[in-house]
Amino acid sequence: MKRFVVIVLDGFGIGYMKDAEKVRPEDVGANTCKHILQEKPSLKLPNLEALGLMNALGEPVGAMKLSNTAVFGRAELQHFGADTFYGHQEIMGTKPRMPEKEPFYKACDRIYPELIKKGYQVEVIEGEVGKYLKVNNALTIADNLEADSGQAYNITSALDFIDFQEVVEIGKVVRSVSYVSRVIVFGGKGITIEDIIGAQEEKDNGFIGVNAPKSGVYNKGYQVVHLGYGIDPEVQVPTIMGKVGKSVTLIGKVQDIVSNEYGKSIPGVDTEEVLKATIEELKNLEEGFICTNVQETDLRGHGEDVEGYAEKLTIADKYIGEILQLITKDDILLVMADHGNDPTIGHSHHTREMVPLLIYSKDFKPQSIGTRKTLSDVGASVADFFGVDMPENGESFLDTLNR
Repeated sequence: MKRFVVIVLDGFGIGYMKDAEKVRPEDVGANTCKHILQEKPSLKLPNLEALGLMNALGEPVGAMKLSNTAVFGRAELQHFGADTFYGHQEIMGTKPRMPEKEPFYKACDRIYPELIKKGYQVEVIEGEVGKYLKVNNALTIADNLEADSGQAYNITSALDFIDFQEVVEIGKVVRSVSYVSRVIVFGGKGITIEDIIGAQEEKDNGFIGVNAPKSGVYNKGYQVVHLGYGIDPEVQVPTIMGKVGKSVTLIGKVQDIVSNEYGKSIPGVDTEEVLKATIEELKNLEEGFICTNVQETDLRGHGEDVEGYAEKLTIADKYIGEILQLITKDDILLVMADHGNDPTIGHSHHTREMVPLLIYSKDFKPQSIGTRKTLSDVGASVADFFGVDMPENGESFLDTLNR
């Protein structure tokens, strides 16, 4: 029995990175973990405390104390900005590449002829300043209005009128001639192209897109695939392990955004639900890798909701305690984050923060593994643990751990 479990507390950073002043000045001063504990001084997370959360933070805060039994460290973000998608690609061993920011109307003239070549019926829809595409009278291709402007394009589809796999193929065409960080391909049932276009919104500087919740796309039969710039699943841990027959299970949001062609993927958003699924998988798994994303912490950060964030941390801590009971001397549990999302910083976006690395196995001696330069060191350590080929990026920290 040999298992490696990674739990990602989405958006749970431990202090802004040094480069934030230059690249994201709005994030200077952010510290998701510290500020939540300062706002909720009686909050006690006993399992995260024992794992060394305060050690990784660098100081005790409120009711939370330093641990004298912990194996801990921290990791910097190598990817640009502070992004869940790219954070998880980095965790899995991808070396981040810098995309460009570009409003869809500038890419439209490149994308249109490529779709025509493939035999699709394509119509340009003009806004006051911007423009977007309607394809096969079943989907639109336009700016993503939720992310920072120019970072992503949305393909919003009515799945009663087009098969989702066909939508994905259209997405791949768009991806092939786009330089933004993400092309997000999604669709739902029970809606029409009229519903999608009726949810059109336009922003300043030519950004135009579809208000996805307003369109109804999430209400029934929702499916999604994220196509990232510079992402090659072949050099990531799930594919490397899957190709040699080793078990990989992705749970929660990570299953939406990381390719796992050979493994098992379990959707879910509710914190209790995804962690219970993790426990069940762990109980039934003799050998393999599990990665679980706890998304609701990030959602509470977006909502600037300290109370709600603390509540989700409390639930996560409870189930992490149950997972700890299942970890043997042959296993490793690692609790981490992918970026920050400080609900007290004054804006509702992700924050560019370092993340904790809280490591547990039954006979590890207390120690610090220091500050790692990339989240990919986690993926490299997973590969090292199972004796498979290394991913594209990262260095294993297994040889620094003392038993």
